[in-house]
Amino acid sequence: MRMLARLAGRIGVGAVGGALAVLLAAGAAGTAHAQTITSVIKGQEEAVTTFAPQVPPPITRAYNTKVVVHLETREVTARLSDGVEYTFWTFGGHVPGKMIRVMEGDLVEMHLSNHPSSKMPHNIDMHSVTGPGGGAASSFTAPGHTSVFSFQALNPGLYVYHCATAPVGMHIGNGMYGLILVEPRGGLPKVDQEYYVMQGEFYTKGVHGAPGLQPFDMAKALEERPEYVVFNGSVGALVGDNALKAKVGDTVRLYVGNGGPNLVSSFHVIGEIFDTVYPEGGFTTNHNVQTTLIPAGGAAMAEFRIQVPGTYILVDHSIFRAFNKGALGMLKAEGQASQTVYSGKVLDEIYKPEGGAIQSTEAAPTPVVARNKAERIEFGKRIFNQICAACHQQTGLGIPGAFPPLAGSDFLNADKERAIGILINGLSGAITVNGKPFNSQMPSLQLTDEDIANVLTYVYNTWGNKGFTVTPDEVAKHRKK
Repeated sequence: MRMLARLAGRIGVGAVGGALAVLLAAGAAGTAHAQTITSVIKGQEEAVTTFAPQVPPPITRAYNTKVVVHLETREVTARLSDGVEYTFWTFGGHVPGKMIRVMEGDLVEMHLSNHPSSKMPHNIDMHSVTGPGGGAASSFTAPGHTSVFSFQALNPGLYVYHCATAPVGMHIGNGMYGLILVEPRGGLPKVDQEYYVMQGEFYTKGVHGAPGLQPFDMAKALEERPEYVVFNGSVGALVGDNALKAKVGDTVRLYVGNGGPNLVSSFHVIGEIFDTVYPEGGFTTNHNVQTTLIPAGGAAMAEFRIQVPGTYILVDHSIFRAFNKGALGMLKAEGQASQTVYSGKVLDEIYKPEGGAIQSTEAAPTPVVARNKAERIEFGKRIFNQICAACHQQTGLGIPGAFPPLAGSDFLNADKERAIGILINGLSGAITVNGKPFNSQMPSLQLTDEDIANVLTYVYNTWGNKGFTVTPDEVAKHRKK
């Protein structure tokens, strides 16, 4: 019945010209409550969107409207940590992307533009959307283009949005996520301060703190082994002058999202107890909560009242992430002390990140080595399906306009040495494959010499390619150049 109700909602959305009636039918007795929502769409407005940690203002209108949202995807190089830069893929040039705020029942018209300077196509999967892919298929956007789709915000809650273009994990891992709040009818309880905080992790080739421009490391991402876990896109984004602010007596609501792409967050504010938590971004509430779990691709709202002044530390309580990888922020509260509530001394510098040095006494595992060409092809197929198929497809045909084909590729077959170099160093810039232009980005995959030899041998012996064998010695020789 719920599926039928949502279908009715989508049919109704098309009738924008007049009254829009949406009926969510009653579920079976004892398992669901009957809910009827009647939405009349009046007029149109431009969405107010904000970069973290700011939050769009509460909605004061008492009716539903058409809300037009404009987001732009950009690929930008910026600070990840002191002395460390990273090429982020973003919604709007910042991580996380802008926060969006609409009302339950609103008709949302999403305009997604991909900046002409982008190397990759992008799209948006909005967890607030009732419809296949959350809008991803409807919003697949090449550089220099704009896509438009609409949806009705049927369900109130706090939802993640993210890019879902292949390879999905890489797009999310490079920073493509944000939050949309669908306010319930009548709004949320009034608070004094609202802030937008979003956790995410970054997988860099260099170890934590290694200086310079750091590339994305697919191997670490597959192993779920980030060098950085941060709030709002970088180490220190919420400390010092960038700390959140409040006063004694203020009620504070934090809208907390977890972009992932892999880790579950154990969100905690040191020195505070959450009076109310809306777990998983819904409207069932928990009270007097110390730490709340936020899954990758999930969100929560946490409310508390400031009773004594001082600096409160926001952390992922998977604690090495906070003090060694960057998942640490501050909320600074000013006002009159209360010796009854807390008599201790508060120090602003008590929590200092300790750095990311990692020690190990483990012996390195013995790699499995192909003994002949047949095994090299077999092992290479396994690597291809794990890493390469998302972009180049299991057929080797790629995605037109986005990812070049490997099947019968004149570019690939023309130069085996060049192919080895691409897997070692990655590839960025314009190329022509089988007479068609491509201008995307292939990251360095951080594969071993054995793995590169295996996957290239598989590709060269599949889909009508030239049947070359690539050996680890050839790869090692090229790597020394």
